[in-house]
Amino acid sequence: MSDTSHIEHAANHHEASTEGGHAHATVRGYVTGFILSVILTAIPFWLIMGKVIANPGTAAAVVLAFAAVQILVHMVYFLHMNTKSEGGWNMLALIFTLVLVVITLAGSIWVMHHMNANMMPTMSAHDMRNMP
Repeated sequence: MSDTSHIEHAANHHEASTEGGHAHATVRGYVTGFILSVILTAIPFWLIMGKVIANPGTAAAVVLAFAAVQILVHMVYFLHMNTKSEGGWNMLALIFTLVLVVITLAGSIWVMHHMNANMMPTMSAHDMRNMP
């Protein structure tokens, strides 16, 4: 192989690896991810500790939203996942995992709700005091 063809082969290999969706880690990317992670941790901490949101349900929803965004930041900046990495298989595996988690959680909550509603006897406070 001549020097010219060797250089062309190396250049073509570099282009193919970047087109294949392989993310290259950089210090700038890691610092950006770290700063976003710190911000996405500090804001919910401040919201809860400062009692900025009075309604506990709303506060929980806001914290969960920040957690979801932080998961995405970790996947993009630290795990280098995108739609092109590993030919899209990483994203497909992530979607499959999320579907299974949603089905499992929703099914568990549904079963627990119906067991509570249908299996527990309805007793008044007076009836409970007279139990053996």
